[in-house]
Amino acid sequence: METVRTPDDRFVDLPGYPFEPHYAEIPDGDGDTLRVHYLDEGRSDGSTVLLIHGEPTWSYLYRHMIPPLVSAGHRVIVPDLVGFGRSDKPTETTDYSYARHVVWTSSLIFDHLDLLDITLFGQDWGGLIGLRLVADQPDRYERVAIANTALPTGKGWTEAFMAWQKFSQDSPTFPIGKIVNGGCATDLPVEVIAAYDAPFPDDSYKAGARIFPSLVPVTADDPEVSANKAAWKVLEQFEKPFLVAFSDLDPVTNGSYAPFLARVPGTQGQPHTTIEGAHHFLQEDQGPVLAALLVDFMAS
Repeated sequence: METVRTPDDRFVDLPGYPFEPHYAEIPDGDGDTLRVHYLDEGRSDGSTVLLIHGEPTWSYLYRHMIPPLVSAGHRVIVPDLVGFGRSDKPTETTDYSYARHVVWTSSLIFDHLDLLDITLFGQDWGGLIGLRLVADQPDRYERVAIANTALPTGKGWTEAFMAWQKFSQDSPTFPIGKIVNGGCATDLPVEVIAAYDAPFPDDSYKAGARIFPSLVPVTADDPEVSANKAAWKVLEQFEKPFLVAFSDLDPVTNGSYAPFLARVPGTQGQPHTTIEGAHHFLQEDQGPVLAALLVDFMAS
């Protein structure tokens, strides 16, 4: 597996991102290793909050949420998925799969960090991957919160998502920062757009970002449909607190919260919330609001 590693100088003085990098070596599945990056902020003995990003973002997405969670006394872990942020990036789209991302993320949070008593927050692919990990080892989790995500089982998805999937494969250019900006309710400052571009100096770094939308199992013959169905069976027995907090302006995941409310027993009696004034990347639009929601969720 050929990989590239974004030079460190690409991450110098990014606005609002003063966090120290941490790294782990994990198996790549082909007999070698990958270096993955994660943030580890707050008290080492605090309750663990695991924030997992999606496509095509990286841990920078959570910069508005980390300080309030740390101030509340929590330990905050924020990985960069393989292919994103400061993590290594395989250069071929065929190196990426949904199953591999689950294994790679499991290697970091279970095998390397050995996290326990986790509060998960997953958005976009952070939910698709994070919920598979909840299903794999539910005893490691104290509670779960999700936003603007789903756990598809081959039955299609929204028209907006299908258009996004087509764009990711057909567009001659793939401007990461502008894509993130397009998923926000208000225009991001130019320096923030540049920060989202920072991990991707050129197209050779974008294989993961390019292929990710095509890995969502929206057709019945997708190889991950059976694994997601198995994960749903575990979630249908998950009685720990499970919070749904989708935004009001996201056409990609519109309505995707309904199966969780109907099928996950832990959703009963929870303060489910619509995050107002937020598009797909609600961490950008309403990050402090979302962080406060998580703080209250954990306290209750």
